[in-house]
Amino acid sequence: MTASRPGRMNGRTALVTGASRGIGEAIATALAREGATVLLSSRKLDGLEAARDRILADVPDALLQVRPCHTGDPAAIAALFEQLDADGVVVDALVNNAATNPYFGPLLGGDHRAFDKTIDVNVKGPFELSRQVAQRLIDAGKPGAIVNISSIFGMVGAPFQGFYAMTKAALLSLTKTAAVEWGGAGIRVNAIAPGLVETRFAGALLGNDAIVDQYNQRSALGRYGQPDEIAGAVVFLLSDEGRYCTGQTLALDGGWTINS
Repeated sequence: MTASRPGRMNGRTALVTGASRGIGEAIATALAREGATVLLSSRKLDGLEAARDRILADVPDALLQVRPCHTGDPAAIAALFEQLDADGVVVDALVNNAATNPYFGPLLGGDHRAFDKTIDVNVKGPFELSRQVAQRLIDAGKPGAIVNISSIFGMVGAPFQGFYAMTKAALLSLTKTAAVEWGGAGIRVNAIAPGLVETRFAGALLGNDAIVDQYNQRSALGRYGQPDEIAGAVVFLLSDEGRYCTGQTLALDGGWTINS
């Protein structure tokens, strides 16, 4: 796909992980609407194909590719980029959105199997994806941008979300260090920390009325968010509009973190 459509991401190639639904699909849709060629990635091909069809129904001239990959597996990530190299595709916009949260409970009750899975998908995956993209951009002498989807739980104490919160805090550290190390090469790295957003991923929280009520009462806007409310900020950070922004974390939480 070499053609492009007008928009803030015109001529850019964006890889979005966890793109088969929820926040990832909303981000992919927004990027496609802004003219990017979007590589949709997640573990399951059927989910990606369904997301592609939904995006095309909304943006008929979208430039989309389906690229399945288990982002918790470094070998699968390496294979993905080997295939992209063979296809002559250079990613200059990366959204590390894929995540998992297999354990909800106290730190003392968690086991290492759940802990390791959370680390593999939420930390090792974004780390390796970022390195693969950055190295190719540096070798090609091209600028680029990366957005890591963290969480407000990476910014505060998060009872019963400890494993998940640790990994999201690690993403914030990765964002800052990568921004410093790669800034001289023209690669910007930023993070977004969503609050509670209506997705299937957040189903366990949204299904608990007490948790939803507590969140809404603390939120300055009095509500939880929607996936498309995250997507617009990602477009800004990846596009030239955000060209002077790097190493930053934007909390999109309806004012939850400021209302202590």
